[in-house]
Amino acid sequence: MSAYRSLSSIHSSIRHASLLAASACILSLATAPVHADDYDATIKDIQSTMGGVPSFVKQFPKSGLPGAWAEVKAIELSEKTALPPKVKSLISLAVAAQIPCTYCIWSDTQDAKRAGATDEEIQEAVAMAALTRHWSTIFNGMQVDFDTFKKEMGGQ
Repeated sequence: MSAYRSLSSIHSSIRHASLLAASACILSLATAPVHADDYDATIKDIQSTMGGVPSFVKQFPKSGLPGAWAEVKAIELSEKTALPPKVKSLISLAVAAQIPCTYCIWSDTQDAKRAGATDEEIQEAVAMAALTRHWSTIFNGMQVDFDTFKKEMGGQ
């Protein structure tokens, strides 16, 4: 297959996935209307949780803020999840380094340190992200057969 057709096929797949994701978002918003009370309560909760409301929060669409904040509280800020805060911060930092997102890198580094991560743990998390990206590039670019890979790596 030519590089152009491969690229065209990838773009088509991305467009299809994007449309599906957008449709799911629209459907979820349609089934859960947000009222001004929800937004005001969310702002108050952010204030009490964070000690203030960052300006970027006010730039976020009002209709989406209650759901977005609920997700952050339930996963990132909760200590009642499967992963401890330090591990979640290190994962988030590793992903942020790959995106890359300067805002997230700074914030996740601070969060990881507050959660007890050492400089060495932070460096290793970022190095693991780089290593994963490196080998992913090789496997995908060389089109390594996935079934063979699984078999050789101890899978079924």
